[in-house]
Amino acid sequence: MTPADLSRTVLHAVRRAVDEDALRAPVPARVRVERTRPGGSGDYACAVALQLAGPAALPALDIARILRERVAAEPGVGRVEITGPGFLSFTLDAPAVGDRAVLDAVREQGLAYGHGDALRDEILQFHHAREVRAAVTAHAVRRLVISQGARVRVSCEEASDPDWTRLGVTVDAHGTPPVPLTGIRPVPAGVTAGELLARLGADAARWGLLRPAGHDRAALGPGLLVQGEANPLFLVRHAHARARALTRGAALLGFTAEPAPYGENPVPYDGAARPLLDLIADHPGALLAAARHRAPDRVARQLEAVAHAFFDFHDSCPSLPAGDEKPSAAHRARLALAEAAGTVLAGGLSLLGIRAPEHL
Repeated sequence: MTPADLSRTVLHAVRRAVDEDALRAPVPARVRVERTRPGGSGDYACAVALQLAGPAALPALDIARILRERVAAEPGVGRVEITGPGFLSFTLDAPAVGDRAVLDAVREQGLAYGHGDALRDEILQFHHAREVRAAVTAHAVRRLVISQGARVRVSCEEASDPDWTRLGVTVDAHGTPPVPLTGIRPVPAGVTAGELLARLGADAARWGLLRPAGHDRAALGPGLLVQGEANPLFLVRHAHARARALTRGAALLGFTAEPAPYGENPVPYDGAARPLLDLIADHPGALLAAARHRAPDRVARQLEAVAHAFFDFHDSCPSLPAGDEKPSAAHRARLALAEAAGTVLAGGLSLLGIRAPEHL
């Protein structure tokens, strides 16, 4: 069970409780489930009972008890505890099952892993100034909200800069509608799309414009072109290329990826593998949060975290056999995790409008 699955399970429990008249409160549009913090109980925690206490006119502890019995009966949920003033803490059954479900989801969904329909009821219109950072940000935000099911239209206050198309930017209309995209600090005067393209190229320019939070200054210096891990863009693309190289290497050795089997744990995803798998499992939530907050910088930071975790895993858990060693279940399972990381990195870069080369 992934975090997104658990969130839907809790939301379903709330809906059942309301339908059965055990709880009288509006059903929220979504339920947020987070990993338990150090020292906490269980694998995940949720504050939905506190969220519903006011509308339901009941103590949060009472609501938590109503929901606990409904969530605990769901497949994949091992234990549900109530902690503090009414937090629900969940311990999932058989970690290997949950891990396999995450890797299977990435394999099945490919670059669309993490896309969803949470914003399917939203029809959005964004408006931005005739300025390169605003244009690139609006384009990335458009991609993010569409990935979560929204319909969106983007307009610019004046005619577009012709060089924006070389940065991948499209604008639907011109004029001044009532909903501006705010909070984006412009680049210094005189910095245009054409100048950025000539100096950095499209991919590095987009990363430099999108990686900082909207209110922060965009770093557009030569460091974006450095071929070293001090450059976050290179780090992310290098991790993706390395993951793809592992797949090619495995093919030459005559084996393919295979996650650890359901219901068994012969190749536990622990040690350096655990942070990477956790980040992959959290990726759908990261994309949804970035879409809701209109914050493509969150995607960039998520990708950097995945890249760092990938290299930690890669350095300590070889996916390819050495020398005369034969491919084992461990190699196949590790390769499955490496491939999933590469897919997440490619999908995230695609949402930012940046290429993910298979060779660097």
